Amino acid sequence: MARIFKLIFAIALSLFCGLAHPNAIWAEPVSDPPISSNLDVNTIPSEKLNQFVQACLQVVALIERREGELQAAETDSESARIQQDIEGEAIAIIEKNGLTRQEYLQLLSLANVDPEFGERVATLLQETPS
Repeated sequence: MARIFKLIFAIALSLFCGLAHPNAIWAEPVSDPPISSNLDVNTIPSEKLNQFVQACLQVVALIERREGELQAAETDSESARIQQDIEGEAIAIIEKNGLTRQEYLQLLSLANVDPEFGERVATLLQETPS
């Protein structure tokens, strides 16, 4: 179970390197507060956790669906354009599921550093139909 979550986390993290620093990609200011390191797993509402799991599954599906297109890009500029498209779609997915980009990144990070929370997320990822 932890192996599945680590794979999903690795895929999602590779995408969100750009989302965590959107000014490197887009020229718009970041208004989200910095990621809180003192997020308490016991106070995360189950609704937020379910929103995160749904968003995560949809983002992973997006990455899998567009991966071939990204690998087939013939130029760096084409690759960058495709990556920006994917990132834009991912942000839309996250927001459609009721999370901000920052909330998603916080939960993603927490699932990686807190073993108990990571297992909880991995279990939900396996139990949730995609």
